[in-house]
Amino acid sequence: MKTDPKDCLYCQNNEALNNLMIEIAHLSVSRVFLFKEQTYRGRCLVAYDEHVNDLFELSAEKRDAFMDDVTRVTRAMDKVFHPEKINYGAYSDKLSHLHFHLAPKYVDGPDYGSVFQMNPGKVYLSNQEYEEMIKAIKENL
Repeated sequence: MKTDPKDCLYCQNNEALNNLMIEIAHLSVSRVFLFKEQTYRGRCLVAYDEHVNDLFELSAEKRDAFMDDVTRVTRAMDKVFHPEKINYGAYSDKLSHLHFHLAPKYVDGPDYGSVFQMNPGKVYLSNQEYEEMIKAIKENL
């Protein structure tokens, strides 16, 4: 199912998006967000700038630029949070805007060894804690 840009969470950049995540930065061809729900400490999302449905639709140059942005974010996440592994999720059954969920996983943490939950709704932080995480990620981008 292809989403119309006027109905797209990322293209509209509206209250619904702001209720779920906080924009951290704009990179070469994407925007980086910190999820407000932090069951997976440091969880971020990288969304492609344009309303594209899938990775294969991009030219090699744009695809490489997007993957460079994703890699840049995961390197920053690794430096700041030191997870055992970062899980990548590119789910877009109902929202066909190219984006990657980046969920850090920790050996003794939630769902280690299995798939991360999309929105467990369990862990929310104070504004100061979000600000500190965002500052640390930005410093390492």
